Amino acid sequence: MAMGAAGAWCGSVWLTTAEAETTSVVKEKMLAASSRDTVRSRSRTGKPSRQLVSAWTEAWEAKAAPRPLPMPLQTLVSEPALHRIDQMSQKGHAGAQDLATYWVGQGVGLMNQSMSAGAVVQDFKEDFLRGYERLQTALEG
Repeated sequence: MAMGAAGAWCGSVWLTTAEAETTSVVKEKMLAASSRDTVRSRSRTGKPSRQLVSAWTEAWEAKAAPRPLPMPLQTLVSEPALHRIDQMSQKGHAGAQDLATYWVGQGVGLMNQSMSAGAVVQDFKEDFLRGYERLQTALEG
């Protein structure tokens, strides 16, 4: 805000909250991930989107793999399969857990604990206050 921003994009931080639609398997993968554990892939929608690296994204990037269909056709291929993968991964199927992926930005490396959405908002407010106080101190000194 000190530099004129009216807001910030922070979509990924919500994906590991208790209220998120992501499965517990995907949340755990996100909490263990670094920024290097994401990839831009067309495997989910047909358009490049950043998501967790998984056996799913790696299979679609293999030399022998078919090229993803253009959007929205790839979604018709991928989403039923990914829905089933999510169901099976929640039941403990190891292969499905390897395949499980979800959209997430490179900021995933900063996400290291599951929190409620309210706690995330509170952290934002506390971070803002600390930054504001540092700026005030710098401007006064």
